[in-house]
Amino acid sequence: MIYPQNFEQKTGFDKIRHLITEKCLSPLGEERVAEMGFSADFEVVSKRLEQTDEFIRILHGDTEFPASYFFDVRYSLKRIRPEGTWLDERELFDLKRSLQTINDIVRFFKPMDDEEIKYPALTELAGDIFVFPQLIGKIDSILDKFGKVKDSASSTLSQIRREMTITMSGISRSLQSILRAAQSDGVVDKDVTPTMRDGRLMIPVAPAFKRKIKGIVHDESASGKTVFIEPEVVVEANNRIRELEGEERREIIKILTEFTNVIRPLAPDILQSYEFLADIDFIRAKALFAEQVKAIKPIVEDKRQMDWVRAVHPLLFLSLQKQGKQVVPLDIELTEGKRILIISGPNAGGKSVCLKTVGLLQYMLQCGLLIPLHERSRTGIFEHIFIDIGDEQSIENDLSTYSSHLTNMKYFVKNCNERTIILIDEFGSGTEPQIGGAIAEALLDRFNRNHSFGVITTHYQNLKHFAEDTEGIVNGAMLYDRHLMQPLFKLSIGNPGSSFAVEIARKIGLPEDVIADASANVGADYINMDKYLQDIVRDKRYWESKRQNIRQQEKKLEDVTSRYEQDLEAVNKQRKEIIREAKAEAQRILAEANAKIENTVREIKEAQAEKEQTKLARKALEEFKNSVMATEEEDDKIARKMAKLKERNERKKQKQKVTAQPIFNKEVIEVGDNVRLKGQVSAGTVMELQGKQAVVAFGMIKSTVKLEQLEKVSKGQIKREIQKSTFVSSQTTDNMHEKKINFKQEIDVRGMRGDEALQSVTYFIDDAIQVGAGKVRILHGTGTGILRQLIRDYLRTVPGVRRFQDEHVQFGGAGITVVEFD
Repeated sequence: MIYPQNFEQKTGFDKIRHLITEKCLSPLGEERVAEMGFSADFEVVSKRLEQTDEFIRILHGDTEFPASYFFDVRYSLKRIRPEGTWLDERELFDLKRSLQTINDIVRFFKPMDDEEIKYPALTELAGDIFVFPQLIGKIDSILDKFGKVKDSASSTLSQIRREMTITMSGISRSLQSILRAAQSDGVVDKDVTPTMRDGRLMIPVAPAFKRKIKGIVHDESASGKTVFIEPEVVVEANNRIRELEGEERREIIKILTEFTNVIRPLAPDILQSYEFLADIDFIRAKALFAEQVKAIKPIVEDKRQMDWVRAVHPLLFLSLQKQGKQVVPLDIELTEGKRILIISGPNAGGKSVCLKTVGLLQYMLQCGLLIPLHERSRTGIFEHIFIDIGDEQSIENDLSTYSSHLTNMKYFVKNCNERTIILIDEFGSGTEPQIGGAIAEALLDRFNRNHSFGVITTHYQNLKHFAEDTEGIVNGAMLYDRHLMQPLFKLSIGNPGSSFAVEIARKIGLPEDVIADASANVGADYINMDKYLQDIVRDKRYWESKRQNIRQQEKKLEDVTSRYEQDLEAVNKQRKEIIREAKAEAQRILAEANAKIENTVREIKEAQAEKEQTKLARKALEEFKNSVMATEEEDDKIARKMAKLKERNERKKQKQKVTAQPIFNKEVIEVGDNVRLKGQVSAGTVMELQGKQAVVAFGMIKSTVKLEQLEKVSKGQIKREIQKSTFVSSQTTDNMHEKKINFKQEIDVRGMRGDEALQSVTYFIDDAIQVGAGKVRILHGTGTGILRQLIRDYLRTVPGVRRFQDEHVQFGGAGITVVEFD
């Protein structure tokens, strides 16, 4: 339940509705926006939010959503209910294109047999929708690609149009002959050509020569300087053209009437499919609006709660965005223990904006709209939302502003419960402060006893005290900068806020004696309490800032520690790998040494201890020993290098842990820095500094350059420029991007000869592989099956094709081949 009736105007939701309507593609979606309403059903709200969230994923996906033709032909379908009526060419063309869009959308959501369902909520919505591929095919046989009835729609129409073409050709030849004769006689100018007037071909002639050409004067120009003559030799032919045009029109109506008779029984199912198209148009518009205001699907639970982080008023966001400003987000929390929030603070400090943000976002959520806040936020569902904002003075009902507020309060007290959230601005104002405050406190007590939730703004001190002493109610304050004397538009929950009345009066320039008298009138206790409130808020802001800085430092320390542990683990893994390889190498060397020794002993024995042979064997063994020693020395070197590397890494990690990374200072150039000449790309290294000059090595070339001609560049900048130089040209990227955008995932080769169809399919498959298409469709029809067999024989030879199969019976069956790629 929403109260009062003008709730949407008060919160600004009527403007939200208008913005969503502008994003619809047809009246189908616009009607859904107009019907969009508040729901307290958790399942309904969750489904609406999930549908919109899934469509946002579609907008960011790689596959283009079929949203080309959203035509509303419901009126036409209802108009043809009586027998003898027919759809005209434009209506039939719109019907065909919109049915094709419905077909494409249902196929977009319907997964293949082994595919995972990407969009469950939208797939469920499209589950039982009728599509009409046969009907679309029949319309294609009647209308051409421009929406006009084809010559082949009937044999009679074909004959009529053939006769019209022959007759028109005869008229044209006769007129050209007459025109050439008239031009040679000087009756008409050389550049004059026959013109069409009232559906008849005529010759334009100057009035002075109209008697020179035998025929009928049908018309003259507005200036009177040209008359249009139909030569008598073509009068009968033009009359025949008129007769043929009438016959053509009657034949077209006959064709359309006969086809409408086919459509009429299907009209209820088609209308049901258009309801689905309306839903998709509506969901798409909601998703586009969510993108515009950076809204998300938060955590929604079936209970009464409000734990919002960085919530933003969408209309305020759009307004400030146009001005190049940032909106200050709202953090607010309402729980079972702290259900009602009393917000106090200075005027123009953002209390009303805070209140309207709560009302608008909660209403948007329960209308199925995504809302702009942080993903950590948790939201709930309320059965009633009551709001009391603004001046409700009524001349007609003889109600003052305060009387109107009390009327609202009476309704709130009678109808509020634990599933209600109440939003009241300037609670108790509009009458004498003392009694107004007392009535407001009594009403607040009733709201709390009924366990209602609420956000209430006020300036009354007694309400602040009541909130402080009452369980279920909590104080909050809109923060204010005492030094700059300006509001911060930030809500702080836990303490009441000061109105800063004295400070604001002093800033405006009110005389000090007036301020002193006012302070004396309210008493020192009130002034001191207001000052203490200001001090509390100031101290809270200070300690919150300190806590935030500590959190940032802890996070930075955790990141550094994590990186150090990862690097240490990588070094240990590398060390273990090196040791494993070293042991394997030692085993190999040992085995080789044993084999060598055994071979040497055998050679000595076989040579019967001849001195020369023994010397040679011992020499070979000594050489092998030296090589083994060299290998061991090399291994020792590697081990020492590894130890040094580990030690260096340890020092580096300790240094990173203790100190921050040095800041890159481009103003100071030192030896070893990377520099380049200003305006140039190539970078060099500073080898030596000589006063105001530097010796720079550009590759193998050293050069002395003035420091003022150099600019310092970072290693990351050089790396990016090198990477940039290796990228594919922007022209090639743009061409591929354009090709991918314009690529259609369907080709129709019905009616083509075998070789012609095969060539078209070859180009189509090549393009599909190039743009990275996952799946395409080839429409070849059923017929004798020869064309289907030729295409599939070719597909078996294409390396990039993973599989191909008949389309689902619902979408065309064996007349269509679906091709999937690796």
